[in-house]
Amino acid sequence: MENFTPLEGLVGGLMIGGAAAVLAVLNGRIAGIAGIYRGLLAFGAGWGERATFVVGLLLGPILVGSFGGIVPIVEISTNWFVLIFAGLLVGFGASLGNGCTSGHGVCGLARGSLRSLVATLTFMGVAVAVVLISRLFGAW
Repeated sequence: MENFTPLEGLVGGLMIGGAAAVLAVLNGRIAGIAGIYRGLLAFGAGWGERATFVVGLLLGPILVGSFGGIVPIVEISTNWFVLIFAGLLVGFGASLGNGCTSGHGVCGLARGSLRSLVATLTFMGVAVAVVLISRLFGAW
């Protein structure tokens, strides 16, 4: 495991958990990216908060890089059709599961939600299966 960075993982996890806790305590909202994004597209109440949250997600790597941190280079080695199809499946799954991995996995599990536990186990199980299948049969 060449990319094993427990300290950075711990700090990142604490930051994500802290941000989710602040959002829940101050605004009574769940830090689920799918719900935040859906509300951002609806231009309804809380649009400014959602926009600020998304802008913060996008600016994070830029700020880390500008202060000398290491930002990994992401290389996508699949074709656009597979990428778009996978994105649509993730969006459909988040809608079907009434939340995404951040909403269920971070916030729901922290609240002790049984529904979030089942959803997170399903997300992770499908992810493991997809990785195994793609490694067995090679990249599409």
